[in-house]
Amino acid sequence: MCGICGFVSRQNISREQLGAMNDSMIHRGPDDAGVEIGPAQDGYFLGMAQRRLAIIDLSPLGHQPMSTPDGLVTIVFNGEIYNFLELKKELSDYPFRGGSDTEVILAAYLKWGEACVSRLNGMFAIALYDHRSGELFLMRDRIGKKPLYYWAEDGNIVFASELKPLMLCPGFPRQIRRDVLPRYLFQQYINAPETIFQSVYKLEPGSVLRFKAGEISCRKYWDIAQVYREKSSDPVSSYEEAKSGLKEHLMRATGLRMIADVPLGAFLSGGYDSSLVSAIAQAQLGSEPLKTFSIGFTNEAYNEAGYARAVAEHLGTEHTEQIISEDEMFELVESIPKYFDEPFADSSQIPTMLVSMLARRRVTVALSGDGGDEFYCGYGIYDNVQQAQRLDAIGAVAHSLGQLRLGGKTLETRYPFRVRVISGNRDPETKTQFGAGSYVDFAKEMISAKGAQILPVGYPIESRYGVDNWQIRRMLLDMDTYLPGDILCKVDRASMKYSLEARCPILDPEVMEYSFRIPHEFKYRSGEKKAILKDIAYDFIPKELLERPKKGFSVPLDEWLRGPLRAQLTDYIDRDRLIRQGLFDADFTIRFIQDYLEKGDGGPATGANFSKLTWSFFVFQQWYEAYMTNG
Repeated sequence: MCGICGFVSRQNISREQLGAMNDSMIHRGPDDAGVEIGPAQDGYFLGMAQRRLAIIDLSPLGHQPMSTPDGLVTIVFNGEIYNFLELKKELSDYPFRGGSDTEVILAAYLKWGEACVSRLNGMFAIALYDHRSGELFLMRDRIGKKPLYYWAEDGNIVFASELKPLMLCPGFPRQIRRDVLPRYLFQQYINAPETIFQSVYKLEPGSVLRFKAGEISCRKYWDIAQVYREKSSDPVSSYEEAKSGLKEHLMRATGLRMIADVPLGAFLSGGYDSSLVSAIAQAQLGSEPLKTFSIGFTNEAYNEAGYARAVAEHLGTEHTEQIISEDEMFELVESIPKYFDEPFADSSQIPTMLVSMLARRRVTVALSGDGGDEFYCGYGIYDNVQQAQRLDAIGAVAHSLGQLRLGGKTLETRYPFRVRVISGNRDPETKTQFGAGSYVDFAKEMISAKGAQILPVGYPIESRYGVDNWQIRRMLLDMDTYLPGDILCKVDRASMKYSLEARCPILDPEVMEYSFRIPHEFKYRSGEKKAILKDIAYDFIPKELLERPKKGFSVPLDEWLRGPLRAQLTDYIDRDRLIRQGLFDADFTIRFIQDYLEKGDGGPATGANFSKLTWSFFVFQQWYEAYMTNG
């Protein structure tokens, strides 16, 4: 687990400049640093740098940048290749010098070329330069666990694990993309390939980028829609077979993720996913107790620490628990832009940072249960999606009748809210993304677009899945967007803030692909979400310890924004400030935020329902102040 950066450019960025870019990610890799610069083909210069968090092969033989013995191929790499020992046996003719997975990637590239990426089971962001052909390859893992940004302009390319190194690169323009702001305000994150900056992109999950002589091409080697079509065409017909097969895959995936030369533990919330991963890990350790970590909250409405404690006691883990106060959560607000160096407003980033801080005191690697909800139908929205599909025909009729005008307004505008939602849900590309129209409208109105094109706040891509069942379609959409863009980004930045590596067995490639072979009715069974995953969990943990209404957790945004953050939020809507930024419609934004702060006084925004939109605005302004004013 590391941070990487580098360039292939006609501008010879100095070693000191590349070193400063690299050191801006010291939290990602406090154990070692490497910087190399030299000539490349076609009049270009090559720079490669890495900050290392040593997990496998702690010796200097794991130092990066790393080259083949003949110096013809050079790599910097962030992540872990879990099947590297298997690959190493297959690549036995390579003259290995150390025991790192990085060296295995080099050997795999020499044997299979860029196609080697399909053989890698892991989470990774790889930059590999072939001095023979003058080609730079950027590679990202299948589901997007590890981040990789690149700035492409004037025939040059600069890449990094985070935006901070790019912002420190000489000549970086820091031009904000206005067209992504409505989507950010609504979604609270910016999904690949877009970023907040012009000419800067995130490499999409499951992709390889090739750069040669100023030309860029990208290809997908693993695509959610395509893999789902292939695997679902060969379903596992028997429930028992599906359960035993999934359990076997999870056991293997967890075992692979327990290979480390440093202390390892697991996040344990007491929910199904983290409990199952912890149970499997403890079963593989035998009599040696797994270190597990959970946080609780002084507010009992959100406190699930007791459930995690009960599961830990049953499994026999070495459990560490910490009760967190609201003040301790609030203290992290100021650090958000430093570690989430692109606007990111999912407020669950704060408890995720806290549990990462707790775990890092005792371990360097932590297993997590991410992916269970998206792949096994766990979110509450999936219940709503199923109901919406049942009502869609009625919605079409209501929409048609709603175009009649009454008193100067269409009848549809007078419908009750729930009727308006199904009536207005007519776009076939966004059928599963229905929601509060006012949120969508306000996200757009806050931005001063001045006739310019803006991205739709949703993702109009649902036809690519070719699936009639709306639940499945929404799950696939979430795997393409919300999971990598929000959940995995949150876990990566929150854990790496404390130099902690988070590993997710449920997102193992074989587990993901096997999940597509499991019929949907095994996942969503008579209204029960994650049915097959729950049944596997019950093989390890008594049902009564897991089966309960989920409390969930949310940061008290309304109390913060109307309380201790009120003065700061008010500063952020200073008219002169907004006009200088040239991004927001000053009149609408000022009115919107003022109405929110007063809990609604007849203006466009009323009450607590708009805390998420207001928080998105607050976090953006916090980021802007850090990087566009003081950066």
